[in-house]
This record gives sequence, structure tokens and C-alpha cells, in this order.
Amino acid sequence: MKDLIEYIAKHLVENPDAVEVNEIEGEKTLIIELGVAPEDIGRIIGKNGRTARALRTILNAVAMKQDRRAVLEILE
Repeated sequence: MKDLIEYIAKHLVENPDAVEVNEIEGEKTLIIELGVAPEDIGRIIGKNGRTARALRTILNAVAMKQDRRAVLEILE
């Protein structure tokens, strides 16, 4: 799941080298932290949060197939 979010994020931003993705695993929950360059934060969040919501939807769909719960945190 980390690779999926990293792949999508790198294709959304103008500075793909600044994309950082960290995974924190729990028993049933997976937290994915996404960090990007300050000038790219708007591209990841999107208008009215639509891009961030879409990323979370994709992440939850993949997590449900693995019988887990996933949370995406966008770091500023």
C-alpha cells in the first residue's frame, strides 16, 4: 500500500523527489504518512479535499481486501 500511495503522489506533484511515505503498522490498522514539498501540498489535497479523499478511498479499498483498516495522514 505504501508503494501505491507513493506512486500516485509522485505523479501528482511537481517535485517527486520530495515525496516521503512512511508506514506505521498496528494489529489491524495501518497508518500511512504522506509528506510532500510545501509548494505541492495543494496538489495532494486538491480542490475542497477531493484528491485527498480519492487517495483515502483507494487506500481503504486495498486495505479492505487485506481485512485491515488504513488511515492516510498528509503531513505539512
